[in-house]
Amino acid sequence: MVGNNMNMNSNPSGAPAAVRRWRPFNSIKVFVFCHSLLQLAQLLVSGYMKSSISTIERRYGLSSQKSGILAAFNEVGNTVLIIFVSFFGSRVHRPRYIGGGALLACLASLLMAMPHFLSGKYTYTDQISFSSDNSSGLCIVSSSSSSSNQTCQEHGNSTQEVVYPLLLLGQLLLGIGAVPIQPFGISYIDDYASRTNSPLYL
Repeated sequence: MVGNNMNMNSNPSGAPAAVRRWRPFNSIKVFVFCHSLLQLAQLLVSGYMKSSISTIERRYGLSSQKSGILAAFNEVGNTVLIIFVSFFGSRVHRPRYIGGGALLACLASLLMAMPHFLSGKYTYTDQISFSSDNSSGLCIVSSSSSSSNQTCQEHGNSTQEVVYPLLLLGQLLLGIGAVPIQPFGISYIDDYASRTNSPLYL
């Protein structure tokens, strides 16, 4: 009787004791490691885009104004949303929002790489081809004319109509996806890491 009562008191439902599951990803160290890789990938994408903007400008016949807007367009979504994200940061599940921002940044990177596969192989040459439609996007002035006051009619590249909006959308989504990564990550580490380890993790 005593033994039965002790068993019933220790396990009243009659079910076996719940075994604690091993969760390797439920650790602040794993979060810091993944967050560091995510920030590195984000910096690589944005840095590579800014370094190759001159090549994109020559390849697709973009003007300097359009290429400048393209280079800085990821800051548009970032600037608009950063205030709201920082304000509501303590009320949301921060790792999930960081993961959503990472997926959005991945989609943006794929969109920015898409024009390379849509427009065919890029062959660089220093010779200007005088075609009828002037698909190079350059202003061609006839050398036979002696008049120095010549006007040039602007011709747009046909691929520019598809490529430029795609690159702008990719830059915009990259800026939006980068919004929750840094502020949420820093605040999450500061909240859940110990006082001795949080400066090292940050």
